[in-house]
Amino acid sequence: MNSDIAASVQAEENRSTTMDTVRSNLKKRYASEKRFQALGITAIVVSIIFLAILFISIFGQGVSAFWQSKIQLSIYLDPDELTLDSLDTADYQGLIRNALRKEFPDVKGRQNKRLLNGLVSSGAGYQLRELVLEDQSMIGTTRSFWITAGDDVDMYIKGYLNKTDKNKMGRLKPIQFDFIDRLKEKDLIDLRFNTTFFTAGDSREPEQSGILGAIIGSFYTLIVTLLLSFPIGVAAAIYLEEYAPKNRITDIIEVNINNLAAVPSIVFGLLGLAVFLNFFGMPRSAPIVGGFVLTLMTLPTIIISSRVSLKSVPPSIRDAALGVGASKMQMVFHHVFPLALPGMLTGTIIGMARALGETAPLLMIGMVAFIVDIPGSISDPATVLPVQVFLWADSPERAFVERTSAAIIILLGFLIFMNATAVFLRNKFERRW
Repeated sequence: MNSDIAASVQAEENRSTTMDTVRSNLKKRYASEKRFQALGITAIVVSIIFLAILFISIFGQGVSAFWQSKIQLSIYLDPDELTLDSLDTADYQGLIRNALRKEFPDVKGRQNKRLLNGLVSSGAGYQLRELVLEDQSMIGTTRSFWITAGDDVDMYIKGYLNKTDKNKMGRLKPIQFDFIDRLKEKDLIDLRFNTTFFTAGDSREPEQSGILGAIIGSFYTLIVTLLLSFPIGVAAAIYLEEYAPKNRITDIIEVNINNLAAVPSIVFGLLGLAVFLNFFGMPRSAPIVGGFVLTLMTLPTIIISSRVSLKSVPPSIRDAALGVGASKMQMVFHHVFPLALPGMLTGTIIGMARALGETAPLLMIGMVAFIVDIPGSISDPATVLPVQVFLWADSPERAFVERTSAAIIILLGFLIFMNATAVFLRNKFERRW
């Protein structure tokens, strides 16, 4: 009897010890889980903070590029200078200089006059020429025009340059700051929407540079990429998933496709340089070559995403189609392919978004060239938006800093739009089985 009581007491003590151990372990596990959650939340918060700093920096430096300083001048369009035979070659810059000197009649000396003329952009004459060619009835009259100011004048108006700090004066001289202040007092200088940034190509002068050439080049390049990569990628995915036999050869192909998705993009640029330019002799710095190179780069992504979409279609769809007498091709293209298409489109858009932001492979095929003219076809010399950002970031002028940030804002807008479109298509057409 006593032995039974002792055994019962011992068992109870063992249970108590076990429960204490379990409770202790549970507390440690809960504490460990809370620490892990805290680390995860901290990582997310830190990443959001850095992302916010990045966006604030880019937008803070780039938004001002959408506005350009302009000087209002009353210009006499001298009919002796602007004859019908000389409208294209007339000295429009001289007319602007004459109007500027009328606003400052007290400026004497060749050096001071040269500094006064430096307030306006060196390309302002082309701007006036376009206006006169559009409306020749202005010849012989005095009209008021808003003339583009020089880049350093623009930086001073926007607050990036300071006349009291020698390190922040740019290329402006003290007397030029006085000229600008006098124009401000007369309300003859103001910030206006910078249409040139959206309607012009690249330029050596920051105030005359724009992104239209780069946007058109990106458009042509992406069109070539889409027309090649989507049908080839989808066809390859359908063959590998629905028709190819499972053997060593197809296994090697699948492994290589997966490996190519992780290859650095500059390798594809080297391949394009060796094959398309050196071997086939295709035009350098052309969107068609850029499209070929980006097609090679995006194909693995499209093939992999398309195969995943095909795998997500239940086998019952295939069995039902074959069961009612459909051929294998009918089963694939009438039943499986339409159901997998939304996922294929999503993968394609993501691949195209990656291609839009690529720079390294395009540098290798010469799309880093200085292109002023707007490309008119896929074979014309062109550049793309990421390469334009690269070129402007390497320019020494302070005004190109804000142009670089503004171009990044435009590029981010395109990337966000393309990714949002991919998410929309996935949510709208995705079928859950």
